[in-house]
Amino acid sequence: MSMNGMKTAVLMALMMGLVLFIGQMVGGESGLVMAFLISLVMNAGMYWFSDKLVLLGYRAREASEQEAPKLHGVVRRLSQQAGLPMPRVYIIPTDTPNAFATGRNPDHAAVAATEGLLRTLTDDELEGVMAHELAHVRNRDILVSTVVATMAGTITFVARIAMYASIFGGGRGRDSNSNAVGQILLIILAPIAAMLIQFAVSRSREFLADEGGAQISGKPLGLAQALRKLHTAAERIPLEGAKPNTAHLFIVNPLSGGGISKLFSTHPPAEERIARLEAMAGTLG
Repeated sequence: MSMNGMKTAVLMALMMGLVLFIGQMVGGESGLVMAFLISLVMNAGMYWFSDKLVLLGYRAREASEQEAPKLHGVVRRLSQQAGLPMPRVYIIPTDTPNAFATGRNPDHAAVAATEGLLRTLTDDELEGVMAHELAHVRNRDILVSTVVATMAGTITFVARIAMYASIFGGGRGRDSNSNAVGQILLIILAPIAAMLIQFAVSRSREFLADEGGAQISGKPLGLAQALRKLHTAAERIPLEGAKPNTAHLFIVNPLSGGGISKLFSTHPPAEERIARLEAMAGTLG
């Protein structure tokens, strides 16, 4: 397992531990069980339906080979090189260049590219981006990110229950006041901790997909140059209708940066991703 893979495993373990901890703190043993069950049910729902929801949310339409022969040809060739089944191919009607992959496993995967991406990138750059997305599929990153996002949602949900309980539950005495302070701190800090873990997992998976995509296509410099273009475009024209809860799916953050710190980003810094790919080009070439 690579360093980024180990980091992801540790972060996911921390996230699950946080789910169980907040459940136990809020409701004791029964709260722990309830938090676990809520997480299980939400994960099952997202496992089956998240791909349909995200494609619908961005008005993506499935494109036939006749409609998008170049994109189909690139995805088919790279899928064969990666040892993956051919995914469904979608096009998103927007001028902002970007792309994402979704689907619960390689047999039920889809890749989506914006109209702007297809117009903007060269052949090598397009191959780099599609190889990156297929690396996500091969690494089952969609499942990983869905599980982590759902656990983060569970933590926020349980924290809100705790907030309402502390507001309406009452309680008297020094011990209850002390417990109330602890719960308030938990309500505030647990969702923030969950969000930070989620973002850290997302950044680790992006590095892995960059590396895997460069190996699939054999063109790390094509992906590096594509990232330069996409990052510049995303800062200039953020994707209209982009949502924070799905931003991690895209190859570059579709939301306006607005001075947000690296700590609160779903993606690694573009400069670092490009530098790693350029270093890979030296070893592959």
